[in-house]
Amino acid sequence: MDVTRSKFALEEYKMSRPLDLYDVTIIGGGPAGMYSAFYSGMRDLKTKLIDANPELGGRMLIYPEKMIWDVGGVTPTLCGTLIKQLVQQAKTFDPTIVLGEQVSRLQKQEDGTFILTTESGQRHWTRTVIMAIGYGIRKMAKLEIEGADRYEVTNLHYTVQELEVFRGKKVLISGGGDSAVDWANELESIAARVTIVHRREEFGGHERNVARMRSSSVDVRTSCLVDKLHSQDGETIGQVTISHVDGNFEDTIDVDAVIVNHGMRSDFGPIREWGLNMGEWTAEVSGTMATNIPGVFAAGDFVDYETKVRLIAGSFTDAALAVNSAKLYMEPDADKVAYVSSHNSRFKEKNRALGVVEDA
Repeated sequence: MDVTRSKFALEEYKMSRPLDLYDVTIIGGGPAGMYSAFYSGMRDLKTKLIDANPELGGRMLIYPEKMIWDVGGVTPTLCGTLIKQLVQQAKTFDPTIVLGEQVSRLQKQEDGTFILTTESGQRHWTRTVIMAIGYGIRKMAKLEIEGADRYEVTNLHYTVQELEVFRGKKVLISGGGDSAVDWANELESIAARVTIVHRREEFGGHERNVARMRSSSVDVRTSCLVDKLHSQDGETIGQVTISHVDGNFEDTIDVDAVIVNHGMRSDFGPIREWGLNMGEWTAEVSGTMATNIPGVFAAGDFVDYETKVRLIAGSFTDAALAVNSAKLYMEPDADKVAYVSSHNSRFKEKNRALGVVEDA
């Protein structure tokens, strides 16, 4: 084999593509993706983050008004506030961020790099990939009543953006998971009346929150479902008919607002065709967050391994492990982890900008 010609051909091959080569490209803009972007900067890697949503936050965007209690060192914080803090942190080292683009194709090149192609045809060239895609493209499960969509611009809601919108109103919540129970508890002291309708007898939320809801003034209707929506003006819902699942009875309730939380429908789309070892909802990874495709790593809700911790805090650890693995994949002799921020030279200038005077 002519090594000189081979090297020349490789360089010619690289130069023929009008793309900017990144060290790490992160797919997904939730907590794992955003922390990956930050930590990748700590490791002095040229970083890009691509997310299908028009804004960063991932699944957290669904419940901006919920309080987050379980992030280490962070006092109870509104989810919306935590998103803003994570976005600010993710941008610390100025990664390239591409929003509103869904990655649909992964192609490994002759030189070991990857070309990622989005549904719109955009192409992204990278040495490694970190997949932080959660449970894939997630969409709210809609209320399956004909004509319900006409009320989505008025008083039919699939998420709670601002609790104050419901102050003094008669609110009906349809659903039985964590979010439905949390919203019932949060609105109980704000709304004039809260009714929660769930098609099962038992709720799927955390026991403590369910117990709190059942002991409050929330009107709990189990083994029931929303059957009909009624409107006098054709624009807003004024009444809701609920019926028992076995058809024994029905009841009509006056409402000012309806909140539906019937869970999410998720789809990984063409990602299932990339050759990853995947189960129904997660990808198999090693303890270093490596997938079965060399150069492709993963973090957050998308991964599964024996000691996996499904908390936002756990996704941060996944992210750091994935970035460290990507660094070592490209540079086997590199330090195994980043220096902590108190001793990391990448923060010296940033500390000075904050007015922090460090010891000599």
